[in-house]
Amino acid sequence: MSVWDDLDLLLDSPSSLNVTSNARGTVKDKANFKVEEDVAALRKAIEGIGTTEKTLVEVLTQRSNAQRQLIATAYHKATGRTLIADLEGDTHGYFEDLLVALVKPPAVYDCHEVIKAIKGAGTTESTLTELFASRSNRQIKAMSEVYLTETGKMLIHDLKSEVSGDYGKALLILAEGKRDESPYVDAAKAKADAKALYEAGEKKWGTDEGRFIDILCHRSVPQLRQTLVEYKSISKRTLQESIESEMSGNLEELLVAVVKCVKNVPAYLAERLFKSMKGLGTTESTLTRILVSRSEMDLLDIRAEFKKLFGYSLYSMLESEVSGSYGDALKHLCGQD
Repeated sequence: MSVWDDLDLLLDSPSSLNVTSNARGTVKDKANFKVEEDVAALRKAIEGIGTTEKTLVEVLTQRSNAQRQLIATAYHKATGRTLIADLEGDTHGYFEDLLVALVKPPAVYDCHEVIKAIKGAGTTESTLTELFASRSNRQIKAMSEVYLTETGKMLIHDLKSEVSGDYGKALLILAEGKRDESPYVDAAKAKADAKALYEAGEKKWGTDEGRFIDILCHRSVPQLRQTLVEYKSISKRTLQESIESEMSGNLEELLVAVVKCVKNVPAYLAERLFKSMKGLGTTESTLTRILVSRSEMDLLDIRAEFKKLFGYSLYSMLESEVSGSYGDALKHLCGQD
């Protein structure tokens, strides 16, 4: 039985979409933090002959994001240069991307990942799907505010010209960051929604995607969890299995991601990490994005889910799949079991 089919424990477990504390992160504030010492160490590592990558890893992965912001401000004051520009000038490749990501505030980093996904030739739907399915309203609003400040335009407006069809329709609803956040479950509505989904999909010749989009992108997490349970009692299949058999392409991927995040965000991200390393080549951008953006939120839970799903630790997979300073930095963020 896969982790995605087990609905019994679902109703009592806390929603993982709205993580507000950083108790489940792997990166915490460093005790006895001295900003001047860190700035001096970074300057020495960057300005000396050859870059001391080990120092960059140790300082930037072992401080919280709030502490990194203080370091970046003090660095700029001391040198007249920005830390990000110096990192970009002095390191390269995936290692550079990772260090730069660590220095950005979380909402800025999320926003830049969205920009990367929509600009250039073709849109990277898988990135947009991951970001908008796994982020809370608060995170989506923060990312949209950064976008407006940096570009002078509305994120939702720019997304509109990049995504289309039913996938676009669903993504734009999520990108508004207006999912219902009420903790209360309306059992009758869950039954009615489950029936509507069953009738819009399995029971019907052709699928009414609009119903799926409307229900899955608007209802609260507790409400949808109850709906998933009701659906299985009507259909004998899980809603995820129905979506997988009724739909295809980007829409299927997005709605399955939404269902998975309603159940368990850390498990969804653990699976994304696994897929980014399994098979031919590694998708470094996904590895970097998940490990950086969850390091102060729920990376401990992601590690636990990873082990449950795949039978070995995330750390050991990183050890075998990524190397060099980039691999070291990721392992520092991940931490050992």
